[in-house]
Amino acid sequence: MSYFLPLFPLNLVAFPEEKLNLHIFEPRYKQLIRDCMDGDNRFGVPAYVKARIEYGTEVEIVEIFKTYDDGRMDIKTIGHKIFKVEDFSNPWPKKEYAGGYVEPLDNIWDIVPAKYEMVKLIDKLYQQLQLEEDLTYDEDTPVFDFAHKVGLNLEQEYDLIQIPKESERVDFLVAHLKQLLPRLTEAEEIKHRINMNGHFRHLDTLDF
Repeated sequence: MSYFLPLFPLNLVAFPEEKLNLHIFEPRYKQLIRDCMDGDNRFGVPAYVKARIEYGTEVEIVEIFKTYDDGRMDIKTIGHKIFKVEDFSNPWPKKEYAGGYVEPLDNIWDIVPAKYEMVKLIDKLYQQLQLEEDLTYDEDTPVFDFAHKVGLNLEQEYDLIQIPKESERVDFLVAHLKQLLPRLTEAEEIKHRINMNGHFRHLDTLDF
């Protein structure tokens, strides 16, 4: 069932349970935040991707972290459900900001046989990139928790939020990682060959 949300379009993809911090400085979005604080503290962040507004994530304001003398604000939010925009108007009547009716998408938690493979590939990615970030996870950790950490571009992240089943989201990330990892290996090999140019090298002679 569709419902109304104030909308704050951004050139990014927010995910469920993601902590998103925003600096609010435009008058229209100052008004949006004030209206949200007078209501249920929620607004929508539709992703402006592929030159259109279609899918996004509902977020909840959890804290006005700082308010400046000129009315600017730093706010902390957390993501909730993903939606499809059914009706978008910018600005919404009698408001400075955009708004619209949205339809929440199903989030289906099904059996995920490939999640262990996905986690192993992520570990391999971090080893190859020599990243020291400590990724904590278990079999119940949702795919969305990894989404910003595996090298997806904006359009790939946008495609991911439209996938309704957890098993299909895992398959999506596994396919991405299987394409990405060989390219990283090849890039390292190219880097090594460039760095070896001009160095003294010990080479095995060819036995004709």
